[in-house]
Amino acid sequence: MKIYNAIDPKNIILLSDSYKCSHAHQYPKGTEVVYSYFESRGGDFPEVTFFGLQYFIQEYLEGIVVSPKRIEEAADILPAHFGPGFEFPRERWEYIYNEHGGRLPVKIKAVREGTAVGTHNVMLTIENTDPKCWWLTNYLETLLVQVWYPSTVASNSKACRDIIQHYLEKTGDPAGIDFKLHDFGYRGSTSPESAGIGGCSHLVSFMGTDTLAATILARNHYSCNMAGFSIPASEHSTITSWGRENEVDAFKNMLELYPTGLVACVSDSFDIYKACSDLWGKELREQILNRDGTLVVRPDSGDPVTVLLKCLELLGKAFGYTTNVKGYKVLDPHVRIIQGDGIDRKAIEDILKAITDEGWSADNLAFGSGGSLLQRHHRDTCRFAFKCSWVQVNGEGRDVYKDPITSKGKKSKPGRLSLVKTDDGYITVPETEAGDNDCLEEVFKNGYLKRSQTLDEIREISHGS
Repeated sequence: MKIYNAIDPKNIILLSDSYKCSHAHQYPKGTEVVYSYFESRGGDFPEVTFFGLQYFIQEYLEGIVVSPKRIEEAADILPAHFGPGFEFPRERWEYIYNEHGGRLPVKIKAVREGTAVGTHNVMLTIENTDPKCWWLTNYLETLLVQVWYPSTVASNSKACRDIIQHYLEKTGDPAGIDFKLHDFGYRGSTSPESAGIGGCSHLVSFMGTDTLAATILARNHYSCNMAGFSIPASEHSTITSWGRENEVDAFKNMLELYPTGLVACVSDSFDIYKACSDLWGKELREQILNRDGTLVVRPDSGDPVTVLLKCLELLGKAFGYTTNVKGYKVLDPHVRIIQGDGIDRKAIEDILKAITDEGWSADNLAFGSGGSLLQRHHRDTCRFAFKCSWVQVNGEGRDVYKDPITSKGKKSKPGRLSLVKTDDGYITVPETEAGDNDCLEEVFKNGYLKRSQTLDEIREISHGS
């Protein structure tokens, strides 16, 4: 078997849709500038939280990204990929290396990360800065459009935060919001990179996570030493390995291993109701009440509303509860519940409404979310699109757009665009009308990152929007 040399996975020449290799000569003769924009054309959320561009710039676009080695790699791969008749455009990439030192001659402007922008508005624009590289703008579309993923996850988590915040304000203490939705999504992600990107997007709105990759990405790309936190917790293997008849010993072991602080224990391995009423509520009750910390009971099966209401009732009977100033019941502070099975935006809303209707405060619950948090999304969740809206040909600028008669929802915007903030939110206007009010800031130019944001700054923007 022939052994082939490994290809650099960050080779910018190969980080594009194959067919874009044929596009340079398809533009009008004399094209000098191609200008494109990125937007959400609607979808699941009225507003989209923009996030993740800084990661993609730092990881793939910043610095010297075109080199002789990468050019040779592409010259080896692309002709074999396309077959007879394809000629690799070596001269275009060699020009970038020779004239620009391997740095990409493009300019990217974008709204600040963490900003919630109403759909159908421009969030990012890109254009080439060298007239000989008109083809480069949309060559980079494939990579830049992947900002759809962190922006969608960030938007979903922001929507979940808004729901939980509403119920905390109504029934409990809003100060606890940062740890009310925990990321259980690492194992359900498609790759360690997607887990890191998506998990970091969740951390814009919350601070609880079991996705370590997210904390590493936040540290490396958003200057946050530790973006998310976890606690000791059991899983079914650590409980069921003791045997059904010894489940109480497995529970007791958890309390002895972690005599202080928060500790979570999955409790539905056999009978969640018996666990709440008898094992936790009787046999281990005094040990729990004498702990300097909180036991978090985790159901993990059944209908969440039914199970949680019953668990609240049983734990309330066993450990007692108080009625807060808002008139809602709050369990003894030594015990709380986390629901981590079947959690998405709708489930969170349904659960909180149900327990509120029964007089329980949202303070009693936290949520964990796995597949639906990081993975149950696609580009059309928010209908993201990247479109060319302006070109310069032989010194003359011209607006361009598409307007298919078969789908008015896919009509694109013409011209050079700006985003401005009004009393009613953000709106897209022609660049000539924005003046000093353009919310699109220069983020990247000619190989250099021009604006850097920390995760703390992004959180502040997001929480204020």
